Amino acid sequence: MTWADFWTLIDTLNGEADEASCRRLAEELRNRPVPEIIGFADRHAEALYRLDQEKFGVLPVVNMTDRIGSPSPQSADHFLYTRCAVVAAGRAAWEDVFFDVDKFVPFTSTQYDGEWLLHVPGQAYELATGQAWDRSTRYCFETFSNKDGWPHLQN
Repeated sequence: MTWADFWTLIDTLNGEADEASCRRLAEELRNRPVPEIIGFADRHAEALYRLDQEKFGVLPVVNMTDRIGSPSPQSADHFLYTRCAVVAAGRAAWEDVFFDVDKFVPFTSTQYDGEWLLHVPGQAYELATGQAWDRSTRYCFETFSNKDGWPHLQN
C-alpha cells in the first residue's frame, strides 16, 4: 500500500479515532484484497514507529498534574494512544509534528485517545477472512521500539 493510499483511508476517520470512525475504516478495508489490509497495517505501524521519539514521549499530558502539581508524564500506553491520535488527525498533522514539536502537544491531552485505531487492521482482516489477525508488521509500534528515536536508551 502506498503512503497516499494509506492517508486517503485515514481521512475516512475525519480526524478522530473513536469507535465509530474506526469501525467505518475497518468496514472500508474489509472490501479490499487481504494484501491491502496487511499493507495498511504495515503503514500504520510505520507511522507510529516514526513518531516513537523521545522529543514527543517526554512531553507531559496537557492539563494534568500529579498530587503535588507537577506536570504528569505520559505513560507508555498514553504515548502510544497519543501517536495514534496524531495519525488519525491526518497526513498534514502527522508531518507537521516532525517540524514543530509544539504541534504534538495538544494530542497529549486526555481528550485525544487513538486506541481504537490500533484495532482496525485486525477488525478488517477478521471481517474479510473470518479469521483472527495473527500477523506481525514490519515495524513494532510499541513505545521505545524506535531505538533511533530514543538515543539515550541505546547501549
